[in-house]
Amino acid sequence: MKKLLLIIACITLLSCGKDSTESSTGHSVHDSAVVKTDTLQVSSEKMVAVSENLSVRKTNERFLELLQQKKYWELSSFIHPEKGVRFSMYAYVKPDKDKIFSLSDYRRYINSEVKFTFGEKDGTGELYVTTLKSYLEKWVYKRDFASAKFYENTFRGTGNSLNNLKDIYPDLPFTENYIEGSEKYGGMDWNSLRLVFEEFNGRYYVVAVINDEWTI
Repeated sequence: MKKLLLIIACITLLSCGKDSTESSTGHSVHDSAVVKTDTLQVSSEKMVAVSENLSVRKTNERFLELLQQKKYWELSSFIHPEKGVRFSMYAYVKPDKDKIFSLSDYRRYINSEVKFTFGEKDGTGELYVTTLKSYLEKWVYKRDFASAKFYENTFRGTGNSLNNLKDIYPDLPFTENYIEGSEKYGGMDWNSLRLVFEEFNGRYYVVAVINDEWTI
């Protein structure tokens, strides 16, 4: 009888040990799966962010190259197909006054002698009236921005003009191409060219071209 009880006790102990092992192993596998899933999700998010940064930067570089080479017609391939492109003379974007060209209008007027009012010059208030091509050549690309310092989603140039880019485009990526001012003028002759991007059908297009400089 004692032997029988001893055998039953041993079987019971072995059974409990097996259940404990299976339970412990089960939790370990589950926890490992959760960790792996979380890791994959974080990695995926990082890959998307890196991809977006590369796409925006590459588009920025190509856009500046075309401006530098005065290939204005080719610039149209970077203009948003549905929203067109806004031109703002200074950091403060004026939704009710800034000149906006749809993609078709840009192509229609880029080689035209038709003049447009793009805004007012700081200090004098003089209206800036010129052709689209002249505006790109003499105002937008007034400095060699293709060789400027590159910043992404960060403002480098600051002056007296209010900067409301993030208010107008709160969720869109942007770049700043910044040229430092000289010692001769106490650094006040700096210039920046900012481009705002929006995705359309898996590709980034320019929706705003914003110049900035020291203003009175």
